[in-house]
Amino acid sequence: MSGFAQCIIECGQCAGLFRLGRDVEAALGMVDIFEKSQALLSQAPADIQQQWAQLLMAMLTSQEAQDWLGLADSMEYELVELLQAGQASR
Repeated sequence: MSGFAQCIIECGQCAGLFRLGRDVEAALGMVDIFEKSQALLSQAPADIQQQWAQLLMAMLTSQEAQDWLGLADSMEYELVELLQAGQASR
């Protein structure tokens, strides 16, 4: 399984934890996912890297506001879509 595929699976799992109200456990996993995403997308085209930076800021804003459902949606849909775009660009 590729790094992209593994990260996509982990995004869904982490989003599920946020939706279940297990925000502390999910936040720990989120840090790992963000680190992996950064590494995976570091070689992506500039437009994807820019989208990643914007999405990361939006997700951190959701975390600060304790908007767990918004954060879960961003991880499960927007981040997954960005990872898939990054994988396709390779």
